[in-house]
Formats: sequence, C-alpha cells, structure tokens
Amino acid sequence: MSEATSPPTLEVDTRGRSCPIPVIELAAGMQHVRVDEVVRLLATDPAATVDVPVWCRLQRHELIARHHLDDRTWRFDVRRRH
Repeated sequence: MSEATSPPTLEVDTRGRSCPIPVIELAAGMQHVRVDEVVRLLATDPAATVDVPVWCRLQRHELIARHHLDDRTWRFDVRRRH
C-alpha cells in the first residue's frame, strides 16, 4: 500500500453506518469509475479496517491508502483495477 494518494474520482461517505454497508457502498461506487480511477471511502465502522482490505484483495482492486483521520473516522483510497 502506497502512502501517496491519487486524487479521488468519487468519494463515498458511510460514516455512521455499520457493516456491511461500507463495503456495499464501496462496491457500488466502483461501478461509477473507470479503471485506474480512485474511490475514497469514509467510514466509522471499526469492521471496515478489516473488511475493506479483504474486499479489495478478493475483488482484485488496489487499496492505495488507509488513514485514521480522527478518533472515529477512517479514509480508504481504492484504485479500480479492472
């Protein structure tokens, strides 16, 4: 995973929503971007820290950044690979 992030093409805000909504919304967002574009996911569900990397690996997309923004919010930048 790279520390440098590309500007996102699409931002998906799932703050305040619990599993499995963050991954479902990320998957839906991926359908709206082209290959090599980036979807940024904002999530407060602690399960997202496990679910998002696993989903990326299973779907063969690239998790290019994961940042803890504050005491509750995580930001994930995911590059579409196919």
